[in-house]
Amino acid sequence: MRTLAVWCPDWPVVAASAEAALLPHVPAAVVRVNEVVACSAMARAEGVRRGQRKRTAESQCPELVVFDYDEVRDARLFEPVAAAVEELAPGIEVVRPGLVTVAAQGPVGYYGSPERAAERLVDHIAAQTGVEAQVGIADGLFAATLAAQRGLVVPPGGTGDFLAPLGIHELDPPAEHREDRAELVDLLRRLGLRTLGAFAGIPERDVASRFGRQAVLAHRMASGVIERPRVRRRPPAELTVTQTLDPPVERVDAAAFAAKALAERLHRVLADRGLACTRLGIQATTEHGEELRRVWRCADPLTPQGIADRVRWQLDGWLTRERLTAGIHLLQLDPEEIVDAGALQPGLWPGAGQDQGEAAERAARAMVHVQGLLGPDSVVTPVPQGGRGPVERIRLVPWGDERTPAADPAQPWPGRLPAPSPATVFAEPEPVALVDEAGADVVVTGYAELVVRPHRIVHGGQARQVVAWAGPWPVDERWWDDQHAVRAARLQVLGAAPNGEELAFLLIRAGGKWAVEGVYD
Repeated sequence: MRTLAVWCPDWPVVAASAEAALLPHVPAAVVRVNEVVACSAMARAEGVRRGQRKRTAESQCPELVVFDYDEVRDARLFEPVAAAVEELAPGIEVVRPGLVTVAAQGPVGYYGSPERAAERLVDHIAAQTGVEAQVGIADGLFAATLAAQRGLVVPPGGTGDFLAPLGIHELDPPAEHREDRAELVDLLRRLGLRTLGAFAGIPERDVASRFGRQAVLAHRMASGVIERPRVRRRPPAELTVTQTLDPPVERVDAAAFAAKALAERLHRVLADRGLACTRLGIQATTEHGEELRRVWRCADPLTPQGIADRVRWQLDGWLTRERLTAGIHLLQLDPEEIVDAGALQPGLWPGAGQDQGEAAERAARAMVHVQGLLGPDSVVTPVPQGGRGPVERIRLVPWGDERTPAADPAQPWPGRLPAPSPATVFAEPEPVALVDEAGADVVVTGYAELVVRPHRIVHGGQARQVVAWAGPWPVDERWWDDQHAVRAARLQVLGAAPNGEELAFLLIRAGGKWAVEGVYD
């Protein structure tokens, strides 16, 4: 299917700058988890790039204005752009803030040619919203998005040739923040597959047996094949869920509460039938009969949180940007496109296989329920990340959030603790005593050397005799930052209890005191 994509470059920073009324000549960037995810053209001219750490970007451009990443803001300010596109091309689908798609047949047929349709859309968006946009046309969503980023019209049937020379990194767009896709791209690079064409040249059967289901979907994208399984169907009417809001909603916080409840209802209705939603229609009716409608598209099945987020973003845009004469009193969610839940079901645990079963579904619901009772931080998933110490190398992410590391684990990290890692790592190092035969504290010199031999370690009220040790190794981090500088030494110690039981500890000495960071099994 020929797809027309409208893409707004650097949308997160465009939205943030517009909200803050920042002048166009001021360099700006948007930061997520201390990493630059979008930057303006002025910032790029000063050397700022996506993926840089915040401190590095600020050192490159001292005048840089930094904004925090905010999906709600991006969606709210994108609504006028989506509305402008819809004025000329009805039936649009919002893929994410900054990107909308529509079937190309309508606008191309009406304006006579793809080039004329693209020109008309770009001019209309600029006139209505003052936003710069680019248009691309190709076969399928993935190729159309890449074509829009280059302002190209790919001829029918030429999608494979268009994609072949592009870099393999195109499978992992920064705007989507997908950890699984980032890991796949990194693996493909290490295997020498640096272009989409090289990856597409591998038989799909071999990709499935070697890399798994997610890689098969990425392989189809790289090959120019439709990205989703061919099991889509139009949903029956009984899958639509509605809710009457009494009193009518006029505030964003009240709309968010209603969105969450309705999202859970829709997901429950679909899950009971073994279905998942990949395209969501959101319709709102005001007390005076005004009707608003928008369609959101997603490559992966929408979770309850994903549905609630998109409904909340859309209601936020309508309530703050549209000139409504009354509050919203009826909210309706239509699963515009559904697939079998098993066809795109993501793994419950990181690295899990495709066959999750009912037990995994019950576990996922239980986790969401616990979060509802105790808060989002009550259920977390450990995510490996870059760092030197054991605590730094694991990030705890609330269940349902993107499992993205705050620091790249693929970087060299000189001074990193070698494998194996401790089986038990304490969130905060626990005090411990390490003494010599005379009972005096074991001291480490400025050259990272022990003054005396360690004889006994006392942790948790239990004393153990030191039978072996390794180190110490100096820790000298962030020496350029007086406030966050770390100067310490690590030591591995094997202690034996009176009953002969041995236990290995990872110790750190900082500020003249010993503490235990982890315990080895």
